[in-house]
Formats: sequence, structure tokens, C-alpha cells
Amino acid sequence: MIPLRPLLSLLSVASTALAIGQNATVAFNASVGSLSLASGGSSVQIMADSNDWPAALKAAHDLSQDFGRVTGTNGSVILSNNSDTSGVPAYNAGSYFSGNPNNASMIFNITGLTTFATTAPGTKGGVIIAGTIGNSSLIDNLIQSGKIDVSAINGTWEAFTSTVVSNPMEGVDVALVIAGSDRRGTVYGLYDVSEQIGVSPWYFWADSPPHKHDSIYAMNTTKVQPSPSVKYRGFFINDEAPALTGYVNEKFGFNEYGSNYGADFYHTMFELLLRLRANYLWPAQWNSMFNVDDPRSQNMADAYGIVMGTSHTEPMMRSTKEWSEFGNGTWSWATNNASIYPFFVEGAERLRPYEGVITMGMRGSGDTALSAGIETQLLENVVSAQNDILAQVFGDASASDPTKVGKLWCLYKEVQGYYEAGMTVPEDITLLWTDDNWGNIRRLPVGNETSRIGGAGVYYHFDYVGDPRDYKWINTVLNQKTWEQMHLAYEREARNIWVVNVGDLKPLELPISHFFDLAYDINRWDKDSTSEWLELWAAREFGPEVAAQTGALMNTYSQLAGRRKFEEVDPNTFSWINYNEANNVLAEWTAIQKIAQSILDKLPAATQPAFFEMVYHPVTAARTYYDIMISAAKNNVYAQQGRTSTNAVAQHVQNQFSYDHQLSKSYNQLLGGKWNHMMDQTHIGYQYWQQPMRQALPPLQYVQMAERALTGDLGIAVEGSNATVPGDDRFHSLSSMTLYLPTLDPYGPARWIDVFHSGTQKVTWNVQSSVPYLNFTQKTGTMSPNGTTDTRIWVSVDWSKVKPGAINSTTINITSSTDYGTQYSVPKVVISYNNTAAPSNFTGFVESDRTVSIEAEHYSSISNGGNSSVSYEVIPGLSRTLSGVTLFPVTADSLTPATAPALEYDFYTFSNLSSGVLMDQNMGTSSKYTPNTVNVTLFLGTSLNTIPDRPLRYAVQVDDQQPQARQYIFDQPQGANPTGWLTAVADVIWYNTTTWNYSGPGAHKLKIWELEPGVVLQKVVVDLGGVRKSYLGPPESHRV
Repeated sequence: MIPLRPLLSLLSVASTALAIGQNATVAFNASVGSLSLASGGSSVQIMADSNDWPAALKAAHDLSQDFGRVTGTNGSVILSNNSDTSGVPAYNAGSYFSGNPNNASMIFNITGLTTFATTAPGTKGGVIIAGTIGNSSLIDNLIQSGKIDVSAINGTWEAFTSTVVSNPMEGVDVALVIAGSDRRGTVYGLYDVSEQIGVSPWYFWADSPPHKHDSIYAMNTTKVQPSPSVKYRGFFINDEAPALTGYVNEKFGFNEYGSNYGADFYHTMFELLLRLRANYLWPAQWNSMFNVDDPRSQNMADAYGIVMGTSHTEPMMRSTKEWSEFGNGTWSWATNNASIYPFFVEGAERLRPYEGVITMGMRGSGDTALSAGIETQLLENVVSAQNDILAQVFGDASASDPTKVGKLWCLYKEVQGYYEAGMTVPEDITLLWTDDNWGNIRRLPVGNETSRIGGAGVYYHFDYVGDPRDYKWINTVLNQKTWEQMHLAYEREARNIWVVNVGDLKPLELPISHFFDLAYDINRWDKDSTSEWLELWAAREFGPEVAAQTGALMNTYSQLAGRRKFEEVDPNTFSWINYNEANNVLAEWTAIQKIAQSILDKLPAATQPAFFEMVYHPVTAARTYYDIMISAAKNNVYAQQGRTSTNAVAQHVQNQFSYDHQLSKSYNQLLGGKWNHMMDQTHIGYQYWQQPMRQALPPLQYVQMAERALTGDLGIAVEGSNATVPGDDRFHSLSSMTLYLPTLDPYGPARWIDVFHSGTQKVTWNVQSSVPYLNFTQKTGTMSPNGTTDTRIWVSVDWSKVKPGAINSTTINITSSTDYGTQYSVPKVVISYNNTAAPSNFTGFVESDRTVSIEAEHYSSISNGGNSSVSYEVIPGLSRTLSGVTLFPVTADSLTPATAPALEYDFYTFSNLSSGVLMDQNMGTSSKYTPNTVNVTLFLGTSLNTIPDRPLRYAVQVDDQQPQARQYIFDQPQGANPTGWLTAVADVIWYNTTTWNYSGPGAHKLKIWELEPGVVLQKVVVDLGGVRKSYLGPPESHRV
């Protein structure tokens, strides 16, 4: 069971600013040299130059409103130079590259503002002076007078500095000065203050309430925020129906241009991106045309300072639907380039006045391959023509300068095959590598690819439509996986563009925030940082008082949800009979749901909607979904066993199905229906990869309650088998009346026996055992025919009363007060128990049930290899069950068993495997195996081969045998996913098994060498013939 990892609270409830991962410049208590910005109802005075960029002025206005959200008193915005841009009727596009700001009329047109200048009544508070170097006379004068030093940021990308300055200008004694290196640098500096004072970037899109304070102070400190780690940081709104499209249709309607996804919608996206310190957008495209649907949208993006792009399948800034609407002929360069060429020209000309990153190349229509095979010359011709167009439109110099005209080629799916086949790609084009749609990056720069002028980037997925199954419903992102993959990308020089597919946006607020915080300052967050980040996130969204508990809760949620996409979980996923797996998994979800409920109940009313949207709903909906699937499995097993309780379980499933609907309805109706349709996504009833057209329960079974089973009123089932007695079924020997419980030993768990009702009469049962040291949690009981009184008996042994080394078995009878029908007799259960013991001087894991299972991070020791520059690091939570162990640094060279450090695991066994025969006692059958051999299975993370000639490999050794080196991922040609990928990504694990000679009972040593960075070891299982079918594998063995 995954524990709620305790977190060291990083927050001071009273005084800590709430910007995640950022150096604080704001406090809520005075300190030496601090500046009071707002206190006792006074209003902060924000001074800006009216000639600055509209994006900077809009952020200044937003900050003034944010002060009001926090203190109750809005700030004032004072514009110098008396050239307020209010009322300007036309948007003047085309001046971005000259460095001269456009006017702000488009922002006014869409938002309803008439000016950025505002005057708040009442007492004037402290002063903030904000502006962009070279575009604000206020800032430029401070630089020239030597009152601020911008040498660390001047001329850099999206940087800012802030400091408290005495006498910055006439009439101002002291001010907080924020200077941006460019327009977005200024915006980020202003929104940094917004976040610190207590306004979340998600104040609108997730209803995060502002954190109220009476006083706000600027600390007497200087902050220099350098350029972001990644240049372009954005998301892709995709797979946007039914949820987001339903929401947009209702809330924004169809504007004067006949579109729903228009500027009225997108301006909220632009602000959200900037508050998240992002700058880049791929707009919705299923049935939309960003530049055509609403001619204001691109102008609005530019006014906000957002860099626009298009998805991997939409070249030259043209939406897919544009070809359907305006194109002439087939979408085939080979046969119709004469029509496609001018189509591309129009896209380039349309972009010319604006910042953008142009998708190059070409794919087939509808997110398909361009051609049946890999035709590199065809695609080279396409790119050559596109470059000619860009040179014509932008000029030769600009077209080949990535700082003037951004270009990317997205190596998505089959497109990667073109590159691997030797296609020539111009140096100024960013190679946008991709994941496999399931969070595993397929390839990253190698060799001289790292020095390309255009650099490299990553297209990543939090949402997907396609094989092996859509996942569009709610958050299933393992945050530690995001860190591991994006850290790998950054270290491997994929730093120019990070864009993530976020589906409908709304259910993915948490992973989106995490992704952008990594992209903004990757070096702030290390392998152990995820729990810290979650606590900081929870403090920002819900308040410091519940931050530690909520952060721990969502850490566990992330790991549970990351085990398998909800859409892939069905009644057969978890074992109902082995390792108590299904019950344990549901118990884990139930435990965190109770915590979520307890937090919700104590939150202020204003905070509850945000908590419901981002925590309570996903946790509760997930728990409900798991209950439906696990209980449906339970129902089917019970029906096979003839249990009277079958029907009650079926009713429970139907009740949970109704509750799932009520949860979605509650979400849609929250805050008067603010988010109506956002939970319209179907998620129950998958039949293949595509989303179900209507919610449908898995098959349920019923028994005839009015009729008695042929076996009477009582039945018995045991752990590890679907068989029941009395009676006959396909899971045990006919007419045996006997079941066999898995063996008990001092290192294993208690075992269970189910006593269940199967008839129409009230029945009393008794366990008859003559062994005094066998313990039963219950030995007698009475069951009624209402289907609710089944009993699970846990069987254990008092080992202090058993002779050391004893190997015994006993048979117990379970009697009934009624008969067993006309054919059957008293059911029996055989209980075997072995009082085996490892030597007192042994340290390590001990066999139980012919199995040794070890979590990777619980190694006994690490032996150093010949390469001292590499080491193993544990990444907490990067696993389906505990943590991942991987090599650092991720840029290390290939290793061998001689040069790699070795993870060593000591284990002790008791089994004698000389017979070569394994008995299934319940079935009365046997199977053969090679005598004196064991299998060792490694559970490995789903990372892929990101270096073409260095596939992920490991080596393993048992005792002193020759090590075996194994490659476990085998790439396929033409950009296809590796062999076995469909199963691996669904299971969220690669399994790899080696077979070894077994020297017999005693102490053994297992050594594992990871031979490539990117190998993530999660778990090791040594199978001596006892491993049972399950999803998560055997629970960890006992360690002495």
C-alpha cells in the first residue's frame, strides 16, 4: 500500500508569500527597510509609461486589481507621458519586430476596459514603478541615473529584476521598481508580485480564492530573475470535445463572426499562460480555425505577448480545417503542390506582423502519415518550398534567423522515421522531439544535433486520443514522471520549445502548473522536489493551513492514478483472489478520499469550489471509478461461486454508477453552472481505443434469490483460488469437498477464508480445528439470506508455539446448521504451515510462498564500478508501488558491468526445486519446470530508447554466475513504437525476465547493473514457482 508520505511543512502560515519556487520579494509583516505597499485600506500606486507594451500595461492593471482581491482595496495605475491608449479605434499590427509597442485597442475591445489608468479612492499607499527596458522612460531614467542596475538582464529573453529604490523620481520617496528585459519579462515581474501576494494564476480557471491580507510589504531585497530555462513554453488545447467545446458553446456562444473559439475565449487563455510564466499556444483545432474564426484572435495574442503556433499536423500557420474550407483538391504535395503552395504563402503572410513559431513539413490529412512509406525526398521538397516562401515573405536574413522567424519540425509518430532515414533538415529549424503520447520521450538530441542553430524541444502529452486507449477524463499524470522525462530532455539540450497537450485544460490544472514551473526554472526542482512542489502548490491554491496534508494527498493520488489510466482499468485489471490486491487497491483510494473529504469539510466556503475542482472531485471520482470496476469483478466472481451476496454487490455497482453521474453533475453545476459541460467526457464502457459513445457498466450477474444452491446454504472460498466447496466447479477437483489455503510461514501474511451464504435459509456455521496455535479472526457465525452477511476469516499462526523448522498441515471442517443439498458433504480446508527461519545473522529479504519480492530502493548495498562519475539515485514515487532507482547524471556514457555501480540485494530461500514438478493442489494437477532454476523479473519504468544506437540495457547476476546483459526495448522501423509497447504503456511497466541456476536453499545475492541512463528500476521479483497472477506483482517480502 502506498503511504501518504509525510511532508516537512515549508510554509509559515502568517507571513510567507505564495509564488511557487520563486525568491520572495513580498511579505505581510514589516521588516527592516521594507516598503509598505498597501495597509489599512490604502491603495498601492503602480506607475508605468503609457508607451510601454500593451502586455505590460495590462499586467500592471491586473496587479492593481489583484491588490484589491487581497486587501479589499484596488490599486491605482498611473500612466506617464499623457498618451493613454484608450479609445484608439484600430489595432496597429506589424510593429513587434521594430521594437515599438502596438496600441492596446484590441485588449480594450475584448475585455471591456477603456483604459489601463485607474484611480482608487482613499489613502495612497506605496509605489511600484514597472516597465520594459527601452520602452519605458520611467525605467530608462532610473538606469541612466544609476538607481537600478539591469546589467544582468539587459538584452536577455524574458528576464526581470526588482528592487526597492529610494527617491526614484520627483515626488516619490521610495518605490519597488520592476524592470523587464522585454515585454514578457515585465509581465512576469508584475505577475510574480500578484502570485506572491496571494492571487493564483488559476483564480478564474479553477476558482482559486485570493488569500486575504491587511498589509503587504515589499522586502528590502533585490531580485534578478534570469531568462527561463526553456525559451518557448506552451500548451496545446486538443481533443476538446465534448467537454471544453460544450463549455465554450454555452459560456461564450457564437460571436459576430460565427465562431465559438474566438478572442472572447482566448484572451482568458492568454492571461492564464502569462500568469503561469508561459508564452506559447497551439490553439484548438478539431473543428476550429484560430486565424479565420475570429480575426481578432491573432491581434489579441500579439497584444498580450503570446507567441502563436500550430500543431504538429498543421504546417505554415494554417489550421487543418482551413484546407477543408478553402483548399483546392487533395492534400498531397506529390500531386497537388500547385494548390498547396499558395495556401502556405497565405499562412506566412498572415503571420508576418507577429511573433510565431511556424510548423514546417507536412503530414497527411487528419493526423495521418503523408505517404505509405518513408519518402525523404518528398518531405525535403516540402520543407525547401516552405523555406522559399518564408524568404519571400520575411526576407532572406530574417527567414533563416530563429530569433526573427521561429520554425519547428515536429517528429511525431511516423515523422521521426523520416529523420532516422537520413532526411536533411535545415539547421535553423527546431527539432521538436515527441513522446509516445503516453509520457515517454521517444528520442532526444545526440552528437552534433545539440549544436543546431534552431535547437531542439519536446512535444509532451497529458491527454491523448488513440491506441491503446483514449485518456481524456481526469488527471492521470504521475508528477515524478514528468520531472524525470523533462529533466532528461533539458539535460540533453532539448530546451528551445516545450509544449504539452492538455486536452480540455480544466481537469489538468495541477500537472499543467508543474510542467510550466519546470520549464521556467528547471534547476530549482531536483529529483526529490515533487512533494515540496505539491505542498507549495496546495498552499497557493487552498492556503498554508492545509498545504502539507493536501500536498501529501495529491502525491499519493498522482502515484495511484499513474499506475494505469482510468480508461484502461476494467474488472479484470486487479486480482480478486491473489495478494488481496483488488481490496488493497480500493482501500488505498478510499483512504485518500476520506482525507479529501476531511479537508473539504474544514475549508472556508470561498475555498471549497477550487478544492472540489482540483482535489476532491478527481480523488472522489477516481475512488468511485475503481469501486465500480473492482466491485464488478467481485460480482462476477461471486456469481460463479453462487453467493447470495452477488445481487447486493450488483446493486452496489449500480449505486456507484449513479454516484459517478452525480459527481459529474455536481462539477457541472458548481458555482451556478460556471463549468457546465466540463465533466461531460464519457469514461465508463470502453470497448476499444475510442471513447464510449454512452456510459455503460461492465457486465453484471445475478443469482436467483428464491432458489437454494444445490450445495445448500453455505459455501467456502479461499485465497488464491476461484474454487468453492461444497460442490463442483472448474477451479478444483470434482467432488473433492476440499480446498487448499496458500501456505503460512513466519515471513508471509495471514491468509483468508470466505464463508458465504448460498441458499434461502438462515444458517449458522462453525470452524472445527484441533490445532491450538492456529488463530482465526472468527470461528462461528450466523448468516441470513439477505446477501449481506458473508464473513472473511483471517488465519494466522502463533509461531512461538510451533517447533522451529516444523512443516505441517491440518484439515479444518466448516460445518453448517443446514444440510449440503442431496449430493454434498461438509467442506474442508487444508492449512499448511512452515516454521522456517533465516539465520539470525542474515540481513536481507526472505522467501515466502516460493517468492521473493523487493522494492528497488531497498537495496542491501551498492558496489562501485570503474566509472566513479555515475551513481544511483532514488526518485521517490517514480513507480507503481514505491520509488524508482536510476543512474545520474542522465548524460553519462554507456556502461558495462565492469564500469557501472551494482545494486546488490541479499535474499534467503527455503524452497527445494529439484523435483521439476509444481502441484496445483486445488486443481489436483501438476506442471513441469526445469529443475533447480529460478526466474528473476525486473519491473522497469516505461522510458524509451532516446539514443538510437544506445538502447536501454541492464545486466543482472545471481550469486557467482555469469552476468546476463539484457536489452528490453526493441525499436521498430519507420517511426513505429517498440515491440510490446501497447502492453507496456497500458501496464505502465516493462517486464523483463532472466532464468538462473538455483543452488538450493540458503543465502543468495542478486546484483543489478543499469547500463544506460534512462533505465528506471522499480521492483525485482524472484520466482521460485510461487508467483501468482496480479497487476502490481507480489507485495514486498519481509526484510530481516
